[in-house]
Amino acid sequence: MSQFAESRSLFADSDDVLRVTPVPSGRTPSYMRDHRKRLRERFMQGGATAVPDYELLELILFRAIPRQDVKPLARRLIDRFGDFNRVLSASTGQLKQVDGVGDAVVIELKVVEAAAHRLARAKIMQRHVVSSWDALLDYCHTTMAHRDTEQFRILFLDTKNVLIADEEQAKGTLDHVPVYPREVVKRALELNAASLILVHNHPSGDPTPSDADIQMTRQISSAAASLGLTVHDHLIIGKSCELSFRAHGLLSN
Repeated sequence: MSQFAESRSLFADSDDVLRVTPVPSGRTPSYMRDHRKRLRERFMQGGATAVPDYELLELILFRAIPRQDVKPLARRLIDRFGDFNRVLSASTGQLKQVDGVGDAVVIELKVVEAAAHRLARAKIMQRHVVSSWDALLDYCHTTMAHRDTEQFRILFLDTKNVLIADEEQAKGTLDHVPVYPREVVKRALELNAASLILVHNHPSGDPTPSDADIQMTRQISSAAASLGLTVHDHLIIGKSCELSFRAHGLLSN
């Protein structure tokens, strides 16, 4: 084996390293260090509003690819997925289709996505739903609005309407998710919940309920009522807005 081939094999587990043009002496060029320093300072002084989406991505990519100009990759990601949120929400397979994305980049993006979900969730758990309704909607949009398949979640509340559990009940396809009223009610009883809020997303972006959505909601509401449980609402999450069954007169109990 040649010396070059042997040294290359040392990095065989890192797609990102293999795509990086080697920098002489292993040091980051001064122009790149200056750019990164200026960008970090601008972010620290002005926060997220001081940088556009692709520069916010750059700040994340700095850690994944320490000695490469990551601006082109940040722009490719935005061009491919549309905005910062959709980049974070993209699946591992989708991300790896973008030239320059390997395991290190995927890990950094998914860590940031997980942190965003946990932060949003922490603002609603063990809180009274009415007083934290805006935070609840923010959480639902953060976790569900940019998914490319349907997801059905249930928010379980106690007798004081405090959120005690948030669980994913089912995953589906682009336009369908299987939901079984019996399983929904069974889980509510296991958690000793008094009421629940149903939530699912529409990957199309349009939160208008289908006939199947309306029928399924009625079935769950009826099954819950027979056991003394209340379905407070069913929220359908679109790309930039949501629809409330309760507000639109589609739910009554």
